[in-house]
Amino acid sequence: MVQISDATRQFISDHRTEDTRKLALQTSRFPDVDMPFALDQIAGWQAARTKLPSWAATDGIIYPPHLSMEQCSSELTARYKDFPKRPNDNPTPSPSRTEFAPPLPSPRGGSPKRPNTRFVDLTGGFGVDFYWMSQGFQERIYVEQNAQLCAISSNNFKRLGLEATVVNADAVEYLRTMPPADVVYLDPARRDAHGGRTYGIADCTPNILEIRDLLTAKAQTVVIKLSPMLDWRKAVQDLGEGFVQEIHIVSVDNECKELVVQGVQGGQGVQGVQGGVKMVCVNLFSKGGEERFEVNPQPSTLNLSLPSQGRLGGVFFLYEPNASIMKAGCFDEIAAYYRVSPLARNSHLFVSDTLCNSFPGRRFEIVGISSMNKKELRKALAGIEQANITVRNFPLTVAELRKRLKLKEGGDVYLFATTLAQGEHVLIIAKKTA
Repeated sequence: MVQISDATRQFISDHRTEDTRKLALQTSRFPDVDMPFALDQIAGWQAARTKLPSWAATDGIIYPPHLSMEQCSSELTARYKDFPKRPNDNPTPSPSRTEFAPPLPSPRGGSPKRPNTRFVDLTGGFGVDFYWMSQGFQERIYVEQNAQLCAISSNNFKRLGLEATVVNADAVEYLRTMPPADVVYLDPARRDAHGGRTYGIADCTPNILEIRDLLTAKAQTVVIKLSPMLDWRKAVQDLGEGFVQEIHIVSVDNECKELVVQGVQGGQGVQGVQGGVKMVCVNLFSKGGEERFEVNPQPSTLNLSLPSQGRLGGVFFLYEPNASIMKAGCFDEIAAYYRVSPLARNSHLFVSDTLCNSFPGRRFEIVGISSMNKKELRKALAGIEQANITVRNFPLTVAELRKRLKLKEGGDVYLFATTLAQGEHVLIIAKKTA
């Protein structure tokens, strides 16, 4: 139970929109206020207004110290990991529902139903993922080794109307003795003993590689959230192709946020997955909607046409894949599915002669192209004083190129400095499509 004095509660209410750094200098003026706790609450609420808006709008939510608040999922990515609901459930609408635990067929051929009995989050933390992922289950178990976070989460689940069992225990020890579950979720700590960031699976706590077989023995489905800095191929290699069924690369507003792994189902141990690992690239928009591309990446056998510089002189459209697709590296699959042509194998930009409105990324109309010859550049950029610059497979950085071109940042002109298939460096001048 988290105890808050009336003076502290009132202070939080009166000052929650103010600068916590300035408030910290006024500690002596408020001797009856638990100032460290109050500042955590004010800073947490201010962050939650953007990161967890529905929690920020709920009275009585208690926020953890800064590190836990920083590490927790956003509401948008937590909702993405939400599970399908039973027909009688009335869940909060999710912008994108991922079927990590597919429903089982109804025995009478009616609406599909899933076993939905037990969900266990072994690394509960602030409980954001747990709150949304567990709502379709009859039994919800939150496990966390930090007693303070357990007390905070217990309070918050009650405030949010979620019935849950809160267990203060070590994740691995609880896993060894717990009964089987339908879904087990883990978000391993990605910091070492000195507080430094870690990315490799073996460097996180708990080490999933050491408990993989125990996880598959205890759960039909295992869902693991990993660092977005980790290469997904390395994750599959480390965990084993027979364990990994799906990889979800999740971005928000074109910034890669999470690498989510779905592990083997059925409790049958590690087996081969027919058809390989499924890749889901999703870019969620904070204002609503998403871009999604799903594929089973295979060794490239495509004979993609690479346009010459001359073909770019007409009315063409240019495409830049979103962050999730860039992270996945499934460029051949994107080119084939959307019928767009890569400028070069390593440039990761695509063109077409007709607009593809469904392309998952930024879309532009090409209005000009220039070599890097000074005279040609001057002519192509005549009248342009500011531009947004992107470099792809190019020998100069954005800062170096901006200095060379003497252009201010911003505006509605977009410049792409890249290398064509023949090795020629070019500057593409473009404007965003409507």
